Amino acid sequence: MDMPRPRTWRSASLRDSRLSEPDKVDGPGSWDTLDWTKVDPVSKSSSSLGLQEFLIKAERVIVEGCGVVLVNTDEAGTLFVTNFRLLFLNDGSRSVISLGTIPLATIEKFSKTVFKLSAPRSADRTPSLRFLQITGKDMRIIVFGFRPQTKQRRAVYEALTTCAKPASLWDFYAFSSRLYRFSNTNPKVRLLNEYFRLLGLESCNASQRIVEDGSFTFSNEWWRISNVNSGYTMCSTYPFALLVPNSISDSEILQACTFRARSRLPVISWCHPGTGAVLARSSQPMVGLVMNMRSNVDERLVADLCTQLSGSKERRRKLYIADARPRKNALANGAMGGGSESSSNYSQSEIVFFGIDNIHGMRESLIRLRDYVDTQGSNSSDGKSSFLRHGGWTWGGGNLSSMSASVATLGDSGWLTHVQSILAGSAWIAARVALESTSVLVHCSDGWDRTTQLVSLASLLLDPYYRTIKGFQALIEKDWLAFGHPFSDRLGIPTVFGLDSHPGEVSRHSFQGNIPSSPARQSSSPGTSQSTSSHGQNNYSPIFLQWVDCVAQLLRIYPYAFEFSSVFLVDILDCVLSSRFGNFFCNSEKERQQAGVFDECGCMWMYLSDLHSTDGKSHVHYNYFYDPSRFQGPLLPPAAVLAPTLWPQFHLRWSCPSEAQAGETEMHFRNMARRLLELQKEKEVAEEKLKEVTSTMRTMASELRKEKLSSRAASDEAKRVLKESALIKRAIQSLGCKVHFSQEGDCIVGIESIANEIPQKPPFPVSESQSGRRFPYDEDSDIKSVTNSVSGDDTFARVCESLCPLRSSEGGCRWPNAVCAQMGSQFLGLKTNFDAFDRVSIDDSYFKLQ
Repeated sequence: MDMPRPRTWRSASLRDSRLSEPDKVDGPGSWDTLDWTKVDPVSKSSSSLGLQEFLIKAERVIVEGCGVVLVNTDEAGTLFVTNFRLLFLNDGSRSVISLGTIPLATIEKFSKTVFKLSAPRSADRTPSLRFLQITGKDMRIIVFGFRPQTKQRRAVYEALTTCAKPASLWDFYAFSSRLYRFSNTNPKVRLLNEYFRLLGLESCNASQRIVEDGSFTFSNEWWRISNVNSGYTMCSTYPFALLVPNSISDSEILQACTFRARSRLPVISWCHPGTGAVLARSSQPMVGLVMNMRSNVDERLVADLCTQLSGSKERRRKLYIADARPRKNALANGAMGGGSESSSNYSQSEIVFFGIDNIHGMRESLIRLRDYVDTQGSNSSDGKSSFLRHGGWTWGGGNLSSMSASVATLGDSGWLTHVQSILAGSAWIAARVALESTSVLVHCSDGWDRTTQLVSLASLLLDPYYRTIKGFQALIEKDWLAFGHPFSDRLGIPTVFGLDSHPGEVSRHSFQGNIPSSPARQSSSPGTSQSTSSHGQNNYSPIFLQWVDCVAQLLRIYPYAFEFSSVFLVDILDCVLSSRFGNFFCNSEKERQQAGVFDECGCMWMYLSDLHSTDGKSHVHYNYFYDPSRFQGPLLPPAAVLAPTLWPQFHLRWSCPSEAQAGETEMHFRNMARRLLELQKEKEVAEEKLKEVTSTMRTMASELRKEKLSSRAASDEAKRVLKESALIKRAIQSLGCKVHFSQEGDCIVGIESIANEIPQKPPFPVSESQSGRRFPYDEDSDIKSVTNSVSGDDTFARVCESLCPLRSSEGGCRWPNAVCAQMGSQFLGLKTNFDAFDRVSIDDSYFKLQ
């Protein structure tokens, strides 16, 4: 792997400035002093020109800061605060800088920092450095530097204080944008369709009508859909429709809910279509401190989750009760009335504890991981690459202690350990259902965080349908949205009842372990810092993000089993964290209905579907390796392959963008596939052109053959006409006329000197010995008669009439050419016979009188 090039902190416009040693920041970070006089100010009017092309629908600018420097990448530009995001544009290229552009809802906290410089040698007073640090929920830490002696940073900070933490849910951009193009269909209809699929009732289609009148209580041999919670009166955080055993009535369901925390009684989340084994979920039972409280209805409900084994009328399947908490935490909850089940009270059951940490441990773990990747990243918030932090190539120079310390720090974050615990627990649950045909009941304390992670991930392993894009949507809407994961609390946004925390609350992060912080994250002695959190710290936790990370780990292990790609998962997280759409608002289905989210906000699923519908299967949301024929059944990963790694497409995309893409097999394959698709299209175009050329050549060849036949026929006709013309010419010339055929086919007959050219012998010449005997011949009288016959104004007409009886008196010929030629041929034959006869010598005795 190529080593990164050394670079200085300052941007290109600042590199010419020369700083003396006293001009350095007096602190552990040793940031170079910014020479702000080198940054050319940009007027507000000029910077706003052409801004509309960068804004999305209903987005408007609130505050603008000119001459701002993004410390992470040494880029100068203009910073805009809109009603949806922080937008950072490069002044030179007028392009959006992705690292410096972050949605307001994605901001976890922001703080102002002032670094005072050491006393300069000169008498001039050096201004202090003013920075604004933005910490995002998407693993980025960015720092903006502002021009001194201006109020731009104050204006941006005040705008963020107001806009990054709206006081009301309806102040979010999702309600003002009115993205009707991505209108949200009723998710209740989609939930019922998923229930119908699980019950094997694919022929049934849900509609808004059956949702409203409650006529969706379908059933199969074992399970039924209950409408007991259609008005959310039994449990406000459960969906309106529940999947329960056929043997349990609605009245018993109402009794059983009182024994579970927050009335979240055991219900079915997924059922095996062949064996009847189920995945069920609930909250902790209210057994009390000494675990002596019981509920007969709850025990019967849990027992009915275990249907009879096929082929056995008496033996029922085993039940596993999976408690996601550590055992000591479950026992500690007994002090507040909670706790865990006793296997003695639930027949044929076994209790298993997974030891997964709570939301607070997950939050602190992600904070440590974020600080780690920022400290070790190439786009660090302190403006220097970690590889060159001390001016040398530490990684390539053999400083292995730095590498070992970095790996130890990554392990101290605990994030990968938590991910592995969730993966191992889910794989264990899937194996029990698939291999032993047993039912599993999963719960934690409230049944909406760790329970949701385990149940949804186990369902993903068991059901190939959930590994498709459409099925993945159904899985999230069922197990995360319908069953009441508190997204508003976990994302730190207000719900229909507001938010408990206040805008001025200072963030409190307790760090454990030796994790170095960048100068921007430290509170150095010569500087002051003021921090504002965008959420209440008590309930904020990256539970959904952690689950998507687990899905990405499975996608890495089984690249052929998932229809969607890692890019699809990243886009889902970006949509969730940005709050651009209303799908993940509020804490339950009931609250989203009260807030009118379905009618007022756009739908993320419609937006994602519109993105990948344009390119079809070639879109980046689709996994090119997907082969459903290879994994038609459950995925049961062994424990040895469940060791997680950093998810580079998400964890490293801001701090190490090159590493997030380097070595990505899917990306290389996608590029190759895209090139192959282009070549296939070019091949199809070439084949179409070849077909057109071949068809044209065939047409031309056919026309050429026709032309040859026509030419041959015309040539034969011309030869025939020439022969006939020669015969006619000879026949007419035999009469003493001159005949001329022109190239245009006209015939010219001349009779000017016909009198002199007419033969002066009798038509029947005789010998001299006979001429004076019986046939006296008057030569003068014959010549005179012929001369009179051809003289006059209409000589040619009379000669033609004498030759052709069909010649009209008006000068037209009523004799067809073929007949005329035939007659001419006959005339020539007669003349030839006559000449031959004239040459025959006849005896005089032949003419003797009788």
